[in-house]
Amino acid sequence: MKISEKVEYWLDIAEYDMQTAHSMHQSGRYLYTVFMCEQAIEKILKANYLKKFSKEAPYSHNLVYLESLMELGISNKDLQLISELTTYYIEARYPSYKEKLTSLIDKDRSSSVLNRTEGVFGWLKAKLK
Repeated sequence: MKISEKVEYWLDIAEYDMQTAHSMHQSGRYLYTVFMCEQAIEKILKANYLKKFSKEAPYSHNLVYLESLMELGISNKDLQLISELTTYYIEARYPSYKEKLTSLIDKDRSSSVLNRTEGVFGWLKAKLK
């Protein structure tokens, strides 16, 4: 598979994850909204890494680390979001954290994370052009 095809693959599944985040938000499953936001940003970061270096990104779910490898020029505000999203990935995987997160992520928080993620996602997608 060519590099361009692999980049397109990562982009396709990242877009699918963003659509899933919207569906989860609409259905009131707010923990999964923010989890899918993390997944979408992780995958589009990996698409950017692949495009920039012509090799697969390191196996990591740490979005701050992945972004730092590329020096994309992300704003401090957006860097704070990807840091927040990274915690959602880690904490959503463990039952004790999952219960706590579920109580902390309400409709407003989910909506805020989703909207901010859309902005970062669009910015990262533009970098692929």
